[in-house]
Amino acid sequence: MLLKKKAHDQIPANAASLATARSWAVEHLLPGDAQDREALILHYTPFIKYIAGRIAVRLPPHIDLNDIVHAGIVGLIDAIDKFDSSKGVLFKTYAEFRIRGAILDSLRDMDWVPRSVRRTITTLERTYAELEKKNNRPATDEEVAEALHIDLEKLQDLLSQASGITLLSLEMLSSQDDANLKLIDCLTDSDALTPLALLKTSEIRDIVADAITALPDKERMVVSLYYYEELTMKEISHIMQLTESRISQLHTKALLRLRGKLCDALGGSTAS
Repeated sequence: MLLKKKAHDQIPANAASLATARSWAVEHLLPGDAQDREALILHYTPFIKYIAGRIAVRLPPHIDLNDIVHAGIVGLIDAIDKFDSSKGVLFKTYAEFRIRGAILDSLRDMDWVPRSVRRTITTLERTYAELEKKNNRPATDEEVAEALHIDLEKLQDLLSQASGITLLSLEMLSSQDDANLKLIDCLTDSDALTPLALLKTSEIRDIVADAITALPDKERMVVSLYYYEELTMKEISHIMQLTESRISQLHTKALLRLRGKLCDALGGSTAS
């Protein structure tokens, strides 16, 4: 692996192992060099496959994993080109957001979700948001079913349809008026964002944080374990002693609540 001399000279003398030193070296590669770019791409390819795999488990079987991985590589290259070490953010952290964002963007471009399912998701989002606003607390399944004039079994069917489609990340949280605004952009060059865009970014962060805090306990735990601890649905099911399908349902309801609250707060619609 080729390193720039400056980075090489700074490798810590007390590195615990060769693996530690290699990891440190890769993190301090300078993306501007073509050889460094190649080294970064090779080093992070398994990481791309890991991210793609976690997203793929919630997608229909006809979606090709290779297409998702390719989109992730495009995201990594974009991260290499735009990374600014002066922002005090680790490259791996920045690259993960760019990789995930590129994959989600590619899925949206595929338009692989049937219109009927999109309508179902929108209806569920609005219903959860309206009931929470009306009752000043998270809506129960019974309340949602009653509002939609369906029974609980039908509601479970609708949630199953939405499962895997309610993909949500900070890369996708924007209002219609700021469709190109992504939170990760704040890690690159804040000067490139207008004061209004920066204000919108801060507003979205606050809304998301408050919305997660207000989730029912089990849904909040699923969100925490899945997005912050990066556990799989299967691992979460073991921890919470619930079936994997139940974990998936809790995850879906949590994202529907979050998306609905964002839509209501921002006066637009979250990206699908």
